[in-house]
Amino acid sequence: MNETDCTDSRRQSWGHELAWATSRITASAILLDDDGGVCYANPSAHALAEKAWPHRGAGPAELLRLLPRHTWDEAERDGRGTAEVVVQDSSMVLEFVACAGMHEGALRRYVVIYDVSARSSRESELQRRHDELQSTYLRLASAQEQLLQSEKMASIGQLAAGVAHEINNPIGYVHSNLGTLQEYVDALLTLVDGYADAIASDDPAGRRDSLRTLRERLDVDFIVGDVPKLLEESREGIERVTKIVQDLKEFSHIGRDESMRPSDLRKGLESTLNIVWNDLKYKTRVERHYADLPLVECHLSEINQVFMNLLINAGQAISDRGTITLAMGVEGDEVWVSVADDGCGIPDEALQRIFEPFYTTKPIGRGTGLGLAIAYRIVAKHHGRIEVSSRPGAGSLFRVVLPIAQPQLSRS
Repeated sequence: MNETDCTDSRRQSWGHELAWATSRITASAILLDDDGGVCYANPSAHALAEKAWPHRGAGPAELLRLLPRHTWDEAERDGRGTAEVVVQDSSMVLEFVACAGMHEGALRRYVVIYDVSARSSRESELQRRHDELQSTYLRLASAQEQLLQSEKMASIGQLAAGVAHEINNPIGYVHSNLGTLQEYVDALLTLVDGYADAIASDDPAGRRDSLRTLRERLDVDFIVGDVPKLLEESREGIERVTKIVQDLKEFSHIGRDESMRPSDLRKGLESTLNIVWNDLKYKTRVERHYADLPLVECHLSEINQVFMNLLINAGQAISDRGTITLAMGVEGDEVWVSVADDGCGIPDEALQRIFEPFYTTKPIGRGTGLGLAIAYRIVAKHHGRIEVSSRPGAGSLFRVVLPIAQPQLSRS
């Protein structure tokens, strides 16, 4: 046997071994000849073609026709190309792995085909469920945002009467002062007319006694002393109304599209206290223990809502007379603000649930059970926490802890 016969015999043996090996694998394997036709196809390839076109008697060549030309271009360029193809009029999805390379001076090509219909179906189902979850999440986020605003507006609605009272008081005495000032102006104008008549007369000096009598009748000396007081009271009343309106505007400002920015928590707490003061002033006194705080990166309007909820809860916990203690300080890279009362306290069994939505220990009509849940959500959004300690009959303390600067990825 010469060398050529030996080589041909060895090739024939390898061919049989290759056919035997590929017949044992579940993937469909097709070897191409020099013209791009089917040189060899394993049994799985024949079975796959029959499965794809059960009524046509199709063979592996039909499978090859599904493979896009650019996949072969990719295989000839890089040695390997892949494509995923949906069989028309069928639910089958096939994954092609085309390989090409030079061997003994000739281009050799083969393709391996996998039926990935089940995997594709699972991926489609997973994608569908992902899309559903994403849609549900967006709806929940929108509902949560609306709930936040609804609770905020409801809280402001509950405070409307108190705010109106706080505004009506200064407006009332400003209105009264303006009426008195109108009378004073009329009196002074009458005196001015008297002086004008005297000056225009032939004997101005002779009118001196009548002018003195007119001045005494109009009580001008009292008017001169009272006018500065009335103007000062009126100015203070207008400033009081302006402050309430400004605090209410700042508290109500939504600013959803704004990024967090450095804010003065002390100013926010004081403006919120000003808004709720009418609900507190008749039965509570407020003690303040403030340390100097740096500006804190936050949505101040949202933090104000947390303060409002804690202040109202503290007031409602006091049945007759009591004290609300406000404090704030700095610990490392965090700041804290606390609201404490000496009211009724919270039972141990309720303390574990106070941040749950719709859970409330208040009588029907006095609470929705959303205030603390929303406060917890706002503080968590700011990467902070709310700490609480309470003892029945001894009062409660709520401590809001916030980072001075928000994490870099959460500043929007």
